[in-house]
Amino acid sequence: MSLTINNFQPRVIADSVARSRVFDVLLVAAGSLFIGVAAQVSIHLPGNPVPITGQTFAVLLVAAGTGLLRGVASTVLYAALGLVGVPWFADASSGFVSATFGYILGFIAAAALVGWLAQRGWTRAPWRTALAMVVGDLAIYAIGVPWLKAAIGLTWAKAVSLGLTPFLVGDLLKAVLAAGLFTGAWALVNRSRQPRG
Repeated sequence: MSLTINNFQPRVIADSVARSRVFDVLLVAAGSLFIGVAAQVSIHLPGNPVPITGQTFAVLLVAAGTGLLRGVASTVLYAALGLVGVPWFADASSGFVSATFGYILGFIAAAALVGWLAQRGWTRAPWRTALAMVVGDLAIYAIGVPWLKAAIGLTWAKAVSLGLTPFLVGDLLKAVLAAGLFTGAWALVNRSRQPRG
């Protein structure tokens, strides 16, 4: 039995726009580009090799909006092209950025988790959207902080104080912002699917 446009229920926001292989490829490329542009919003804290950037928020938005496969593909493409020379890591850097590369690997894990949760309806409720963002952040830190510790020989306490603590308040604010964004986006999707008469 084939699905019609009227009974198809989008699992993530991107599904409500179009469903084709070409669209998926374009969406993955756009997701990678969005992450790369957001990475250029960068604030350096004194004595900290890990900058505050917009890329973490971009990764979580891409995954939540496009789902597991497209979200993971976007982050893998971002990491791979950055490794081979595209200057779109933080501060227009590229290549193997040893101290912070763990965070880039963490983006892939976060995209998988957040995309998976999004496909199960987590972005349809504000509190669940915020929780999905927190889960994604935890995945990034779970890889990024140990990598930072090993890469530059820090103690655990120092790695946490440099690679986690300064970002917590911002992460909570971004989770709240994402909850509002997805609540509004789903309201628009649902309104556009209402029968007109």
